[in-house]
Amino acid sequence: MIIPSIDLIAGRAMQLVGGREQALDAGDPFPWLERFALAGEVALVDLDAARGVGDNSSVIARLCATSPCRVGGGIRDLERARFWLDTGAERIVIGTAAEPAFLRALPRERVVVALDAVNGEVVVDGWRRHTGRRVLERIVELRDIVGAFLVTFVEREGRLGGTDMAFAKEIVAAAGSARVTIAGGITTPDEIAELDRMGADAQVGMALYTDRILLADAIAAPLTSDRTDGLFPTVVADERGVALGLAWSSPESLRQAVATRRGTYHSRRRGIWTKGETSGATQVLLRVALDCDRDALRFTVRQHGAGFCHRAQATCWDSGSPLDALAGTVRARLDAPADDSYTNRLLADPALLEAKLVEEAVELARASSADEAVRETADLWYFALVRLVQAGGRIADVERELGRRALRISRRPGAAKSWLGTSGTR
Repeated sequence: MIIPSIDLIAGRAMQLVGGREQALDAGDPFPWLERFALAGEVALVDLDAARGVGDNSSVIARLCATSPCRVGGGIRDLERARFWLDTGAERIVIGTAAEPAFLRALPRERVVVALDAVNGEVVVDGWRRHTGRRVLERIVELRDIVGAFLVTFVEREGRLGGTDMAFAKEIVAAAGSARVTIAGGITTPDEIAELDRMGADAQVGMALYTDRILLADAIAAPLTSDRTDGLFPTVVADERGVALGLAWSSPESLRQAVATRRGTYHSRRRGIWTKGETSGATQVLLRVALDCDRDALRFTVRQHGAGFCHRAQATCWDSGSPLDALAGTVRARLDAPADDSYTNRLLADPALLEAKLVEEAVELARASSADEAVRETADLWYFALVRLVQAGGRIADVERELGRRALRISRRPGAAKSWLGTSGTR
């Protein structure tokens, strides 16, 4: 799989050759992250922190809040490591500080050890100092206490000259159950596919920035099809993971989908088509994922309009989840002229909505049976949805926030706040 990389210097996306010479200033990292996140997790590398000349913490924290990211650069102590794990990094990448005592204090599955290599020898201090230690030896030492390794072939980094497949294969074998990511010189989809077949991911920067590799081709590189037409079944899902329907993709339709970030597919009768061009039920493409067998795709989309199905319903099976339907009803009340519905009364009367939220929360807290808890939760969710939609939020946003909180490893006290009334005074 592809791991797009964004290297940061002074808040800007940069690309260096050999870790020293600036080859590309790509500017604002946020548009790059929005684009690269279509492929999944993105690597953020704080080059300033790695070199001890400042850091990009505020920018990286904002980037982590928008998309799944792994964060590396300058993480040399537990305080810094925990900060990034609590801030929302899916994984942290630890370089020169990767010693057993430090690593054992962190959750194994969320730690990537970065090993920078020149001709198989580990180098440190911004690739300036040779250590005399071999990469394969370090991997064997640490493979049981970390979840993954990132090995950068420094002599190939940023030079677009191809990577060392034979050495990559040795690295994967040495790593055991730890996942391996290879960086340095990767320039073709075929290299990404070969690395994937051997069980490694490809971290790519320069080739993506310069369009030497198209992002869509990088994503699709490991795909195989046993169909005579070469199409790939594509499960279309919403942001909450609910399947909306089944479509088909071709390499060209995938290129168009990634380039435009829209739901574009390949019809077996009509060729390439983009969802919503005639119906108005458009899709924003958020993520493209490959299944475990590398023969099917999943598009995660933000669906607009009546829904995915041509029968103007949410999914090709039914009208979707009751919770989403309720949120849609509340949203329709916001957009439609006022009537005498209870939802409109709540939308028009903030004090009433606040009072009902407090009332239902208290009743849920005092529920004495499962049936009662279910009913009171349903009541509370209704009023909470009214407030959420009124404020411009979505259920998917709430789920994403819960997911971010689940990444925290520091425990909060969780003390209760005193509620002094229902007038907004606390």
